[in-house]
Amino acid sequence: MENGFPLIGSEFPNVQATTTQGKLNLPVDLKGKWFVLFSHPADYTPVCTTEFVAFQKRYEDFKALNCELVGLSIDQVFSHIKWVDWIKENLDVEIQFPIIADDMGLVARQLGMIHPGKGTNTVRAVFIVDDKGTVRAIFYYPQELGRNMDEILRAVKGMQTSDANGVAIPAGWPENELLGKRVIIPPAADVKTAREREKEYECYDWWFCHKAL
Repeated sequence: MENGFPLIGSEFPNVQATTTQGKLNLPVDLKGKWFVLFSHPADYTPVCTTEFVAFQKRYEDFKALNCELVGLSIDQVFSHIKWVDWIKENLDVEIQFPIIADDMGLVARQLGMIHPGKGTNTVRAVFIVDDKGTVRAIFYYPQELGRNMDEILRAVKGMQTSDANGVAIPAGWPENELLGKRVIIPPAADVKTAREREKEYECYDWWFCHKAL
């Protein structure tokens, strides 16, 4: 962390919060699981509503990756509850993941979710945290731009694949223009390994080798 702000590779700070599903202590209560913590500017706003519906429709896909979802805004918990009820009643989608009520903005300021140039509400921040409590990815979107949940899901899946196999993940994986579903072998650190790599894997060059999983 730098100046209290979490960075990629740092330990996620301890967050104690009230949510639509009771008290939540992060990352302790989700120990052993990945989680995506995402902030939204406010309840009862159109873009945020589309995002929550999109997250919920992919919730089972996240859970299949041992990954939980946690929302957050600087609304009070009763506002979250009524908004979730509105989504269920009007859009026939039941939001099943917790939403942090950060009405004093304490968590939002701790995590750098409030950007003065975009007003006093939280921007659309995303923190992806692994099962060891380490911050693995951070995304920021302005209030006027809704997020792509498939990309967030892809990021979780890609990092888990990288961890499990010691490989790097190409752009747009698993639909990369050059490699398709294949993954990248980390570059060799010496001449001997570089030459062996070219014999062992398919390569564009000694520093660009790839394989199927």
